[in-house]
Amino acid sequence: MALVLVTGAATGLGLATAQALAADGHDVVAHARNPSRLAGAGLLDQVRGAIYGNLAEHQEVVALAGQADEYGRFDAVIHNAGVLTGPDVLAVNTLAPYILTARLRTPHRLVYLSSSMHRSGSANLQGLTTGRVSYEDSKLYVTALAAAIASRCPETASHAVDPGWVPTRMGGPGATDDLRAGHETQVWLATGQDIEPRTGGYWYHRHTQRPHPAAQDATFQAELIAGLEARTGISLG
Repeated sequence: MALVLVTGAATGLGLATAQALAADGHDVVAHARNPSRLAGAGLLDQVRGAIYGNLAEHQEVVALAGQADEYGRFDAVIHNAGVLTGPDVLAVNTLAPYILTARLRTPHRLVYLSSSMHRSGSANLQGLTTGRVSYEDSKLYVTALAAAIASRCPETASHAVDPGWVPTRMGGPGATDDLRAGHETQVWLATGQDIEPRTGGYWYHRHTQRPHPAAQDATFQAELIAGLEARTGISLG
C-alpha cells in the first residue's frame, strides 16, 4: 500500500488516476482548487484525505505543501494538474510542480505530466522572467525538471509522462487516445515494481520515448533550475 498525492484530482486524468489508485488499495491524498470541486467529483469517500489550493497562486502553493506534509512522507507524488491556455499556464504547469517538489519532503517517486506538444516548446527561458510562455514551453520545462530531479536525487525515481490526447475537458471530445491508457502509466510509475529505467524516463503508454533534446541537456536543466529559483524565490536544495 502506497501513500500517493495526486494534484488536479477533481476532473479528467487526475480523477481517473486517483480512482484507480484507490481501487487498488492505495492511500490517496487528492488535491483540488477548492472543496466543492472534489465533492462534485464524488471522490472524497474513496481517498484518505484532501488538500486544497489554487496552483496559480504562489502563496497558496506554498501553503498546499504544508497541508500535504501533514500526511507524512509520500511514497509518490503525481503532478497531474495543468491548464492549456491563459495567463496561468506557467504558474500551474511549471511553477507549482517546482514549488511542491522543493517544499515537500522528498518522496520515493515523482511523476510529472508532460505532453507530446513539449517537443514544440522553446528552449529559450526568457518566459520564466516575463511569465509569457506557451503550453508547449511549460511542458518542455516540466519535462526537463523531471529529468533534472532524476539526476540530482538518485534515491528518488523521477519520470515524465505523455498521457496522450485524451477526451478530457482539456483534450476535448475529438481526442483520439484512450482515457484509461492515459492514466495507467502514472499509476504504474507511482506504485509498480521492476520499472526500467528506474528513473529519468519519458513515457507514453508504459513505453519510453525520446523527449525534446533540451530536456536531457544538463546545461539546460541547470539554467532552468536557476530560473525557477529566481522566479519563485525558492531553492530546490
